[in-house]
Amino acid sequence: MRGVFFGTSAFAVPALRAFAAAATCTLVVTQPARPAGRGKRLAETPVAVAAAELGLPVYAPERLRGEAALRLAAERADVFALASYGKLVPQAVLDLPPLGAINVHPSALPRYRGATPLQAQIRDGVREGAVTIIAMDAGLDTGDIVERAPLAIGERETYGELHDRAAALGAELLGRACRALATGTATRTPQRQFGTDAEADATMTRPLQKTDLLLTPGGSARELVDFVRSLAPAPGARLALPAVLPADRMLKVSAVHALTKADGPAVDPRALLAPGYHGTAFASGTILIAARDGWVVVDRLTPPDRREMSARDYGGALSAAAVEAGFVSAEELGAERLTGPEPFSAALRAWAATVPT
Repeated sequence: MRGVFFGTSAFAVPALRAFAAAATCTLVVTQPARPAGRGKRLAETPVAVAAAELGLPVYAPERLRGEAALRLAAERADVFALASYGKLVPQAVLDLPPLGAINVHPSALPRYRGATPLQAQIRDGVREGAVTIIAMDAGLDTGDIVERAPLAIGERETYGELHDRAAALGAELLGRACRALATGTATRTPQRQFGTDAEADATMTRPLQKTDLLLTPGGSARELVDFVRSLAPAPGARLALPAVLPADRMLKVSAVHALTKADGPAVDPRALLAPGYHGTAFASGTILIAARDGWVVVDRLTPPDRREMSARDYGGALSAAAVEAGFVSAEELGAERLTGPEPFSAALRAWAATVPT
């Protein structure tokens, strides 16, 4: 069985390897190289790199029309396989292979269609997900289900961890689907047998925007923890600390936990709280985020233009710098808001740049 593989991100690399083992892969289609990193040098996609390692030809058109469509037709493929390609594929291209085009999608379709299903499931506190192989049609992730397997989501699992497990499971299912197509034993089940249009509409996802990364105090502790997990390790939740950083500079938060008695009596923000306070606080070197049912402790963070570090190290360095400069006494370090104009806040802002990397 001859086939063409379409993919771009690291999620698609295990699927590419599985497809190459299950079919004769004549071409790998990926997105063009883009500027990346601080040097903005052109970087090939993870799929392009993996294809080169496998000795497979790579094609990276900007769009799948005109010359690109003719090139794909010339491949005379029996099947197309897609995983995290990142571009819409015209119906005329999907119609080229006689066995159709199949796609790896990491959710229990029809729930969580769209571009960011893994992040959305973690953010929403989903515990039982799935990975699905669908026969592609003209809609967005609406095709019939060819293969499907459950995927439990751990209570503390991050996006990065779930991403890797979902990619591995997707590769396994893609190989199984290809073998079924080759032998004529593949089945197709409409998505409506697994969920309603209302469920699909309520869970539709889209590409992340900068505003989607903002960690806003005031939700439940569970919601705040899940939000951070859904963006860790990258792109990372963003937390504003008005007392420490300018408005256009934020901390990237990669790990948090709900405040418990195990954190000790020193980390007790209640003394500085007015009822209904929503914001961030600083207690004994610990950065805290107000939740509507408690507090969330920041564990790991990345200050602007610096490397990731322990939040306690960051808070401790700020405290030490403020005391050493005489802005505040050690006795006054018990608990302070990080949102107001208090003298301690001014000290933090003045000395934030001295925190060691």
